[in-house]
Amino acid sequence: MNLTATSHRIPLNDGNSIPIIGLGTYSDPHTRSPETCLASVKMAIDVGYRHFDGAYLYHNEHEVGQAIRDKITEGKVKREDIFYCGKLWATCLSPELVRPTLERTLQGLKLDYVDLYIIELPMGLKPGKQNYPRDKNGKWLYHKVDLRATWEALEACKDAGLVKSLGVSNFNRRQLELILNKPGLKYKPVCNQVECHPYFTQPKLLKFCQQHDMVIVAFSPLGTSRNPTWVNVSSPPLLDDTFLNLVAKKYNKTAAQVALRFNIQRGVIVIPKSFNPQRITENFQIFDFSLTEEEMTNIEALNKNTRFVELLMWSDHPDYPFFDEY
Repeated sequence: MNLTATSHRIPLNDGNSIPIIGLGTYSDPHTRSPETCLASVKMAIDVGYRHFDGAYLYHNEHEVGQAIRDKITEGKVKREDIFYCGKLWATCLSPELVRPTLERTLQGLKLDYVDLYIIELPMGLKPGKQNYPRDKNGKWLYHKVDLRATWEALEACKDAGLVKSLGVSNFNRRQLELILNKPGLKYKPVCNQVECHPYFTQPKLLKFCQQHDMVIVAFSPLGTSRNPTWVNVSSPPLLDDTFLNLVAKKYNKTAAQVALRFNIQRGVIVIPKSFNPQRITENFQIFDFSLTEEEMTNIEALNKNTRFVELLMWSDHPDYPFFDEY
């Protein structure tokens, strides 16, 4: 696969294609200033990014949409050049909520369709106004859902032209099989978006997805923020790894660029999140070198099965995905 800065789309099982690197747009709405995301997405388009990973839950889809529309108006890109992934949140998994939730995303973006729409979590939370519903004692309010019925509602959205491709996120093998083996399945998931990086290489899940013609999209491909309220910080930061830095020095690159290159050489899509102009630029500069087979093997061997994003607050949910081996 000859990937370049201007040509780095890989095929999906439904005939569409996805750029192998995207910009993650998650940020804490309480700490970022408005317009940060807008400026970052515009700059990323100028750098060469064409894939943007967002979600209604991030409270910034209006900024992402405006940046895309501004760049289309400027003549820098056409709508079909851009790949936007939106997400169906855990409080919206009831079939009757699926289309209205997607339409809300489209209204925020002011776009006619999204390129990919994914079920963000295989765990239902109680529908309603709260994104993170709890009772008066602070206990999480869970909601039993049939993911197959959710999937059928998504298939109807694809048939209606609101979305080009459908996928899932944070699903384990068993949950993927639930969809794949659904009677009357119309569209297979094109992807499973999961945590994946040199300390958590996901070899078994990757192999399973490849066997079923699904791609892995890696969130937190550089490790993640060190926020102890939701991140496992017991493992050292990925980008401090001695071997990654040794390889980086050889190629005159950063440890982050090596970690990203490792995944794209395995056919794994990466969506590093950054609103830092230097890092946005650096993260995209991964097409002018390649790792040797030996380096790939040695980076694979760094795997510690360390999941930084464990979602332990929901570990008592009946559909919590991470107790299974993969």
